[in-house]
Amino acid sequence: MFAWATAVIGGAAADDFLATQGDVWDTRWDMFRATIGATLSLLLLSRVHDRRLAVLRAQSSV
Repeated sequence: MFAWATAVIGGAAADDFLATQGDVWDTRWDMFRATIGATLSLLLLSRVHDRRLAVLRAQSSV
């Protein structure tokens, strides 16, 4: 988000800032990978999470 805000505010100077790591697309790749990781986590772990919540609810009602 910081890099995006810098790009919006800085205009042409944003390219210099974003290229400090040697890849102008680095920030976009980071956001893409974070999105993929979050999506996979939701798909793979939601059932486990729901089961744990059900167990906690059953324990708290006793």
